[in-house]
Amino acid sequence: MNLEHMKDKFYNYILQLQDQITSRLEQIDGEATFNEDLWKREEGGGGRTRVIENGAVFEKGGVNISAVHGKLPDSMQAYFGVEDANFFACGLSLVLHPKNPMVPTVHANWRYFEMYNQEGEIVDSWFGGGQDLTPYYLFEDDAKHFHSVCKKACDNNDSSFHEKYKARCDEYFWNTHRNEARGIGGLFFDYCKANDNFSMEDWYNFVTEVGDSFLEAYTPIVIKRMNLDYNDDQRKWQEIRRGRYVEFNLVHDKGTLFGLKTNGRIESILMSLPPHVQWVYDHQPEENSEESKLLNVLKAPKNWV
Repeated sequence: MNLEHMKDKFYNYILQLQDQITSRLEQIDGEATFNEDLWKREEGGGGRTRVIENGAVFEKGGVNISAVHGKLPDSMQAYFGVEDANFFACGLSLVLHPKNPMVPTVHANWRYFEMYNQEGEIVDSWFGGGQDLTPYYLFEDDAKHFHSVCKKACDNNDSSFHEKYKARCDEYFWNTHRNEARGIGGLFFDYCKANDNFSMEDWYNFVTEVGDSFLEAYTPIVIKRMNLDYNDDQRKWQEIRRGRYVEFNLVHDKGTLFGLKTNGRIESILMSLPPHVQWVYDHQPEENSEESKLLNVLKAPKNWV
């Protein structure tokens, strides 16, 4: 297809995907609905932020889309090694923090980027994205389910993708200052550009297949765990682990840093942060507890499928 139309095609896809995901999540929650916030960016573009709060299932979550364009900020020009470049970026980004500690937090993102010279010609373009799971209590069946759905989406496009993009996810979502993983991983891919084997159309097919697999990967886990009993200690553990989630997003996450450096919309960028978090000094779970079982898995990435 004509590359000039790819941005429209992908933007229309994420508009439809946002509707699909938010309506399914509202159905599962049964109590709260998403509030919609349409916003514009002074330098060009805007977005549609949807946030759910204080639901029966989801304590806080956001499913956001944006399409922004304009001059690439100096800091990003230096990063990409270009001068006087303009850009277009669109994507869907979501984070869901369930109330019940037995239900994992989930994050996903699918995006498309174009860079232009002063004549307005596309000089570079790529796709990126992924989806990953952050449990507070480890149910191995859930981990296997999530990863098997990710693997199926990959295998339908290229048999080498799952191993490669799972390893990148494990590497990316690593809290180096804690020497542990943020969660149990999933998929992470970036700078997916046209090459001898894959056209931009092929990459579009792959990224949208992963996007389409999200509800299948996550919602059965939510439905299975959302009515399990939990106590105050388990809730406290969830809030302590959420602190590690916050640390990753503010210290390491490239998407957060890109948003902050490009005068992004702060409410949308920090939407990913959970509402209730604790930092307890030198907190150590009891040996051989369910909490320590999770930490052991976070110390070294595991193959689930």
